[in-house]
Amino acid sequence: MSHVPTSRFERIAFLSSGTPEADRALSELVGLYGNVDPESAEVIVALGGDGLMLQVLHRFMGRKKPIYGMNRGSVGFLMNEFSGEGLRERLSAAEASKVHPLTMTATDVQGEVFSARAINEVSLLRSSFQAAKMRISIDGTERLAELVADGLLVATPAGSTAYNLSANGPILPLDAPLMALTPISAFRPRRWRGALLPDKARVTIDILEADKRPVAAVADHFEIRNVARVEIAMDHATGLTLLHDPGHSLDERILREQFGT
Repeated sequence: MSHVPTSRFERIAFLSSGTPEADRALSELVGLYGNVDPESAEVIVALGGDGLMLQVLHRFMGRKKPIYGMNRGSVGFLMNEFSGEGLRERLSAAEASKVHPLTMTATDVQGEVFSARAINEVSLLRSSFQAAKMRISIDGTERLAELVADGLLVATPAGSTAYNLSANGPILPLDAPLMALTPISAFRPRRWRGALLPDKARVTIDILEADKRPVAAVADHFEIRNVARVEIAMDHATGLTLLHDPGHSLDERILREQFGT
């Protein structure tokens, strides 16, 4: 966690989710602070909800541009409160949280290979009325010969409060060197609750009976259907910087979630 110098934030790019509320905020902020092309901006201010924040983080992945979100959507876990006043002062005082995405390499039943990144989680989800059957290996060693479930996900610490939490997975502190491996409605083994993995682990999931029990792999919003094998690892070489107002950092929000506040 660190403070970022004020001088970096003279050139601000504003991006709206396109909803009426977000567009009104965009108009107000551009009138107060101007607007520059995102490519030349020193900071990106995203106006919307968590969905927009994920889109913006994907768009600028690897570009080393800090992202500051203001909530003009519904959930806003990743966002700051909206206000048109004192934005440059808020940016200069903001706390920076760095997160790393997951890489997903998915091979479908035809042998075609697809790659994508996920900031929150990679999910494997059944695509028919039948439960999925999956074999789980960690760093090349088989750890679970057969999981029968609606699905399975691997979540980052930043994504541990999203789908992972809804699936009864653990909340991870942002700086924990871990990934959460969480089943979705597991049938067999009935009492298996998942695992905490080192963030340097490579997870391989083989789909059993892939033709009979089709499975889709989803990296955030990027979906591949009819997969046969999915490999997941954390991309430590790529860092994404989110800015939050003091007292409302991503670390603090994740901690509050653990106490239901």
